[in-house]
Amino acid sequence: MMKLKSKVTLPAAGRSGFETPMSDEETGVQDVVHRFAREVMRPLGAQLDKLTAAEVIAPGSPYWSLFAEYAKLGLDPAMLLELPPDVAIRIESLMGEELGWGDAGLAVSLAVAAFPMQMAAVIGNQELVDLCTGKIGCWMITHPDKGGDVTMVDVTRELPAGQQGNKGNMWGRVQGDEIVINGQCSAWVSNGAVAQVALGYLGAEYEDGFFAPDGNPYGMSVIIPLDLPGVSKGKPLDKMGQRALPQGEIFFDNVRVPKRFAVALKDEYYGNMTSAWSYAGTHMAQVFTGVARAGFEMALQYCHERKQGGQKLIDHQLTRYRLGDMLRRVEVCRSVARRSLAFARLSPLSHPYVTAAGKVTVTQEAMKVVDEAFQLFGGAGTSREYPIEKLYRDARVALIEDGENTILTMRLGVLAQQLYAEGWSQN
Repeated sequence: MMKLKSKVTLPAAGRSGFETPMSDEETGVQDVVHRFAREVMRPLGAQLDKLTAAEVIAPGSPYWSLFAEYAKLGLDPAMLLELPPDVAIRIESLMGEELGWGDAGLAVSLAVAAFPMQMAAVIGNQELVDLCTGKIGCWMITHPDKGGDVTMVDVTRELPAGQQGNKGNMWGRVQGDEIVINGQCSAWVSNGAVAQVALGYLGAEYEDGFFAPDGNPYGMSVIIPLDLPGVSKGKPLDKMGQRALPQGEIFFDNVRVPKRFAVALKDEYYGNMTSAWSYAGTHMAQVFTGVARAGFEMALQYCHERKQGGQKLIDHQLTRYRLGDMLRRVEVCRSVARRSLAFARLSPLSHPYVTAAGKVTVTQEAMKVVDEAFQLFGGAGTSREYPIEKLYRDARVALIEDGENTILTMRLGVLAQQLYAEGWSQN
């Protein structure tokens, strides 16, 4: 129904843009996380950005304060399970956006840290829940030389006939009551340099070898304590952006893990892997909505301060157009991120390529917003004195992080092909 006003008013606008009315609970959570993002994450991220990768994870580094400070907020992920689904989705989205607004690298680190424990809770294994509680976790799914192949779940459509998939550089073998793991994960594993426990997705050798009859490599999912004999770590990765996020290789030399630590073996592997990816991939979209918003807000403030041609930048018509286009893109990010999150949490048949498509759209739109903000700062933006320079580097990394965007978009095309073969969009 049309709503009539007696006079012209500004639209309702809050931290998360043109939002529908929020409950007291939603506003309260947003306020708490925003304050944490502003008072803890931003200054901490800026401080860590100036350190070397080794200094970030060194004893006494301010990085280690992140988890204790976040724990003080009392925002246990289990609280979302107690809320109506639509409320839980909006709160999860609001939290992710605020954390990304604070610092992208630290937001990713926080999200990944709890992933092994969340998986242990979902499968109902109390021993693994106890093992993961209080520990920094990582999601170990990428391997050297495998790259985007880790996202390939149907080799029959993507590889020439008869060609097998890529088994990767890290594999496990079931031997009695143990799983023996060898090889290494990629240097790009988030929290890899600091993790104490890993949710590992790796190639697997079973009684019939490494490959199924259709050419798909076998796999296994295992929760792995990283203090076991045979586990070692390489140097933390020195990156251009998201330098507050410790990434690095983990090496395995005949590491023996109890078989009961397995989350999924052989025939259950791909179902579990795609479910985990569908869940975890939603975080990137929420986080980089926050990054896009941060870029827009920095530009909006600067354009009200900087003078050019005898007037403030904000009073130039072209500047207003550019800011309007940026604001529109931030709203696109938020809408896509939240719809992707809702699909992943509520659909009985979610799929990681759908989640990945949301990540692609949001990170690319965020990059456009941050790039335009950077341009509006002019030469000042290239100086480390202004935070837009760091934001630019953080956003650029996201186009490759958690799946390179071109590869992920191609996978969405594969999904369209599969759905069409089943009759989708043919009426």
